Parts: sequence; structure tokens; C-alpha cells
Amino acid sequence: MRLKLDLHDIFNKGRSIDQALNDIMDEAERKKAKTVEIIPGKGSGQLKKRVLRFLDRKDVKARYHRVEKDSRNFGRLFIHFRH
Repeated sequence: MRLKLDLHDIFNKGRSIDQALNDIMDEAERKKAKTVEIIPGKGSGQLKKRVLRFLDRKDVKARYHRVEKDSRNFGRLFIHFRH
């Protein structure tokens, strides 16, 4: 199972971004999803950096296995889980 989170609609709402990321992580754990696709979009890269900083937090890092940056699409990340 793969879940998807598109951040285009909330790109300028800081708290909403963190909440959406927490929610998708909770859902992935609840549904035992193997992968979450996060789409911060291409833009200036600031949103992608924010997502990567979120994923690099110690409490968040413990929840997933690894992050994969899409080599063909700069505006997409994959979070892989082991359940």
C-alpha cells in the first residue's frame, strides 16, 4: 500500500504542513503502508527542505526506515517503512 500527501495547497501554512506530515505518518503506521509519497513540488525548494528537516527530527526518524529522493522528479520524496 502506498499513501500520498500533496503539499501544494498548504505550502505557506507552517503549522498545517507539520500537522499534515504527522497525520500521514500516523496513517501509514495505522494502515501498515510500505511507502508514503510526499509531493512538496518543485518551486524554490524551500518546502522540500522543510519536509526534510521535519523527517530528520529524532522523534520522527524513529518512525520510518528511509527517505528516497526521486531521481526523475525533484518535487517528490518517498518515505519507506518497515512494520
